[in-house]
Amino acid sequence: MKKGLFITFEGLEGCGKTTQAKMLHRYLIKQGFPAIFTKEPGGTKIGKKIRKILLDQKNEGMDYTTEMLLFLASRAENVREVILPALKDGKIVISDRFYDSTMAYQGYGRGIDLKIIQYFTQLVVGDAIPDITFFLDIQPEEGLKRSTMFSNYHEIRFEEEFIKKKKIKGRLFLDRVREGYKRLVEKEGKRVIRINANQSREKVFEDILSIVKDKLDRNKNKS
Repeated sequence: MKKGLFITFEGLEGCGKTTQAKMLHRYLIKQGFPAIFTKEPGGTKIGKKIRKILLDQKNEGMDYTTEMLLFLASRAENVREVILPALKDGKIVISDRFYDSTMAYQGYGRGIDLKIIQYFTQLVVGDAIPDITFFLDIQPEEGLKRSTMFSNYHEIRFEEEFIKKKKIKGRLFLDRVREGYKRLVEKEGKRVIRINANQSREKVFEDILSIVKDKLDRNKNKS
């Protein structure tokens, strides 16, 4: 059974989620909390290899189902090797992306049946359900301007699809992804919390930290 606290960060490329996740991790460590940071795809030896395949722009023609299954395979390893053991030890786990990314990108974005994704998600994550998920919301065009991923040309496959005006069912890919995240907020508002990513980095972190502190205080009072 899960004993720790699981916090995930979601959003489009350039929204600042990686920066905010690492800032929160550093803050919690300084405050004396046992916290770890992980990311997806990646987080494990096998996951890192899968990440290279998924984000390489040379693999633009990858089948959507193949893409989804690779993300799930990376997640399965991360859950088994990193996330669940840490949660069982009572640690705070901070993850840069988790299963909501698959719902947003492969489900709402690619158009894969959401029920299929939900089925495989249950199979993969088990008890590793996030307590808090921060969706850092930003317009795709603004996110692309900010994105540091352009400094690594091997990891810009999703941005390239937007730049090339690739459409799925009449809408640009990242527009569909953003809409997917918004729907997740509507459906799971107690867990998935929208944060305005157009604010300064400091203000975004302030908003995030207030929610995390409140959660930690409530957990403390329960024990």
